[in-house]
Amino acid sequence: MKIAIGNDHAGTEYKLAIVGLLKSLQIEVINYGTDGSDSVDYPDFVHPVAEDVENGRVDKGIIICGSGNGASMTANKHQKIRCALCWTKEIVELARSHNDANVLSLPARFISLPQALEMVKTFLNTDFEGGRHERRTEKIPCQ
Repeated sequence: MKIAIGNDHAGTEYKLAIVGLLKSLQIEVINYGTDGSDSVDYPDFVHPVAEDVENGRVDKGIIICGSGNGASMTANKHQKIRCALCWTKEIVELARSHNDANVLSLPARFISLPQALEMVKTFLNTDFEGGRHERRTEKIPCQ
């Protein structure tokens, strides 16, 4: 499995921990995020993640900013992206199983680091159920 990850300054600590988790699981990581705390613009780090997912260069994406909103809005501008802004592992599970989310957006300022790591594990380990949910996701425009 290959994951692209991107973050702004608010998500650096979380990104570093998530990258460590992913590498411990033998998952290849492409890091588009900043590794510092200086203020940066999240779209500069989210667009490359979304482009990699959209073009099939990676299996999934993870993006992190302060609220998760800006990152999610940016990712969802891309065709073939179903980015879910999540704040509990239960929401992550539903985003994957019902909506086939292929990008996870995390709100670093509103969840704890242990929560974020559990959410990433859930994102990686939950399959799309298909069935009635597939009919619905097919109605989301993709070009």
